[in-house]
Amino acid sequence: MESEEKKDGNRRVLNIREELAARKYRSPGKFVSFLYNIIGSTVLLPQYAPHFRFDDRLPPEGGPAIVVWNHLSRVDHLYTMKAVYPHSYNMVAGYSEFFRSHLHTVFKLNQIMPKKIYEQDIAGIRAMYSILKNGGIVTFSPEGMSSIYGTNQPVVPGSGRFIQFFHVPVYCLEMRGQYLTSTKQFLKIRKGRTEARLYKLFTPEQLESMTPDEIDAKLNEAFRHDEFEWTKERGIKWRMHGQSCERLDEICYRCPRCGTDLSMKAGGDRIQCAVCGNGAVLNDYYAFEPFDGSCVIPESPSKWVELERADIIRAIREDPDYSFSEHVKLGCLPNDHYIKKKATSELCGEGVFTLDHSGAHFSGTKDGRPWSFDLGYNVLYSLVIMTTTAKFALFVGGEFYEFMPDRRTVGKMLLITEEMHRLHVNLWKNFPWNDGLYEGMALGIDAAEDAGGDVSGNA
Repeated sequence: MESEEKKDGNRRVLNIREELAARKYRSPGKFVSFLYNIIGSTVLLPQYAPHFRFDDRLPPEGGPAIVVWNHLSRVDHLYTMKAVYPHSYNMVAGYSEFFRSHLHTVFKLNQIMPKKIYEQDIAGIRAMYSILKNGGIVTFSPEGMSSIYGTNQPVVPGSGRFIQFFHVPVYCLEMRGQYLTSTKQFLKIRKGRTEARLYKLFTPEQLESMTPDEIDAKLNEAFRHDEFEWTKERGIKWRMHGQSCERLDEICYRCPRCGTDLSMKAGGDRIQCAVCGNGAVLNDYYAFEPFDGSCVIPESPSKWVELERADIIRAIREDPDYSFSEHVKLGCLPNDHYIKKKATSELCGEGVFTLDHSGAHFSGTKDGRPWSFDLGYNVLYSLVIMTTTAKFALFVGGEFYEFMPDRRTVGKMLLITEEMHRLHVNLWKNFPWNDGLYEGMALGIDAAEDAGGDVSGNA
């Protein structure tokens, strides 16, 4: 492996991108896996009240094998560690995470492999192939990133074909409750109960007999889950510390009673419309308690988002000039140093980010100079949400950029992006159980094929 530093005169200059591109991977050593298990099991995991169930275990000889999981939170790696131990394994993490100083040493010790989310990433695929070819175990989430609303997301297009290529057994680690311990809006830990179940999802023979689309469908069905329904069925109480609604208006942004967008204001344990007063308290069981009988409140935050999605689906089809713009700060990844203070990027500019029927557009500055881009929905089907819904990210020309809106608009922008993609392209399809949202409406490639032409309006 090449050194991650190069000489520049008498000083040594870090080149993170070159080092990542040149890095070779092997399975972590037994001591590293042992240490990770000890720290995870005695210090980190107990605060999440974990419960494990093993329907199947990895064979004593280990890999080659793939372990997939439904990605509910940023602490899923702890459950994967516990489920796979005593075997060593290589986990896949988002590319941008490798630029963060507090993760650098841990990632190198555990031989974690980078993957650009929602991008064709040959280097990431090659790294996974090298581990499996040498009899190792690779763990990753086909969803690409952790849950935003407490529900699963469709797997990344091509996941079935990717898994099928390796001809190895595939195990599934089924997560429950992890999202509720630390939501994408508010990261403070809330203790209740979490579960994880390991079972074999595919044998090599089953993968051989299936089409890639059938594998994708089975993955989506295996991951199908709603955290709020799950905790309601079990009556689990969570330690909210009076902060159950903190920043919830980042995803529950539209008033269900008066229909005003971006009118909801959330804080403490309350969310309320600034226009009509409609609102509720979110109690310690993650259940809404409306202020009074006149309030119109969905059953849960995930159901609230479903109503907002239905509104976006309708709005963009009714308005051929639909457009939404927001002023944002721009974040970039450095190359000669690691990002400190657990930040996910460093400020490098600002501008206006726009979503319309032709794609996503940015016009502003980067590093003090004018900078802009245009991305069509043929390459854009969702926004990357790394740690929190206060910001989102995209890969532009292979480079990671982060966008921080002035207002709490990420939830709305995410739904616009996804539903514009489905209207115009529809490679990243909705779940079959959500087909009712699109009844009688055009859906990208599908509608174009039915009509014998292109309905997208894109070149």
